[in-house]
Amino acid sequence: MTHNLKIIKTEKEYDKALERLEDIFDAPLNTPEGQESEVLILLISEYEDKHYVFDEPHPIEAIKIRMDDLGLKPKDLIEKGVFSKSGASMVLNKKRPLTLSMIRKLSEILSLPIETLAQEYELEGATKEIA
Repeated sequence: MTHNLKIIKTEKEYDKALERLEDIFDAPLNTPEGQESEVLILLISEYEDKHYVFDEPHPIEAIKIRMDDLGLKPKDLIEKGVFSKSGASMVLNKKRPLTLSMIRKLSEILSLPIETLAQEYELEGATKEIA
């Protein structure tokens, strides 16, 4: 049974759409339920894009999480030429910013988006100059 599909405008409609999608998710594509599933996915996605905006993770936190996921230590990134010995600690403790070279290498090694790594962020203990 195909349900009446419409643009999702409320959280209640969103919840109902998720419930319905769960019921028909595994339906074969060439069936009415399969087609309904495809349309529901688009409607749900559109609602989520408008109502559930997530900020990019902090670049250094993203690096630390990914290093942990991969079982890497700062010395591993030093050996791969990402950081100098003193640079690893300074960058990971937010005392020194990432350089373009570091961003490129970290993106490749850790499979993190360049957009995440290239975000501006404040350094710890940085003093602001008065102009």
